[in-house]
Amino acid sequence: MIPPTPNIIIKTVAPGNKKTDSPEVSIGCVSNVFVRQMVFKLEGDTEQGHEHNFDHVTLLATGKLLVKIGEDTSIFSAPTMIYIKKDITHMLIALESNTIAYCIHGLRDIHKSEDIISPEIVPNGVYLHNMLNNISKK
Repeated sequence: MIPPTPNIIIKTVAPGNKKTDSPEVSIGCVSNVFVRQMVFKLEGDTEQGHEHNFDHVTLLATGKLLVKIGEDTSIFSAPTMIYIKKDITHMLIALESNTIAYCIHGLRDIHKSEDIISPEIVPNGVYLHNMLNNISKK
């Protein structure tokens, strides 16, 4: 296996065009828990920048992911969980072939949740102390 290089090329595609370097995606929903499986077959496969309405966890089952938030990047190695903050544009880039990750969302109608967050799963660019201050003000 070729080790990942520090210079990562991020490819973009015009809306409506099929991306060939996107992960293969499968989804499921059971008991109000939505799970989105992403299989990054090749190093460099990219889940393009996007946001979510609620905070959630991405479970990195195998491989290694680079998480890009603005200009900040973090590298996570499996097995681990990655905290994804709502309303923050983030991109996932496989640093190893056969990387598998699962986005896990609770389906709900409320505007908040009681979250338990370990600091080591929070990527650079998301500041836990700001989140804790917001929680304590509610």
